[in-house]
Amino acid sequence: QVQLVESGGGLVQAGGSLRLSCAASGRTFSSYAMGWFRQAPGKRREFVASISGSGGSTYYADSVKGRFTISRDNAKNTVYLQMNSLKPEDTAVYYCAADSLFGRLELVPAYWGQGTRVAVSS
Repeated sequence: QVQLVESGGGLVQAGGSLRLSCAASGRTFSSYAMGWFRQAPGKRREFVASISGSGGSTYYADSVKGRFTISRDNAKNTVYLQMNSLKPEDTAVYYCAADSLFGRLELVPAYWGQGTRVAVSS
């Protein structure tokens, strides 16, 4: 079992930056691929970014490529999402996710956090 707790959400103006964190507990953190999803009001949850257990591979949704960076610190059992050049359309609840398979995380991750809210004002 893996428990995930997100933090770092908030209100920011368009063009600004935020860094989300997700602290994981449970089994060996480095054995899990980690990722971020988001769900905007009235929309389906969508994939944002993922990172392999070692941190050597990353994958991004086209909508955030070049603006968001996912990283992890396996010594701290934490994954991060650095969000730059934020847009109003980035407003959503952001969820941390984990799965033992990097390729599966984008589709059906096994574990979810409770979410942290990000609001970007224009």
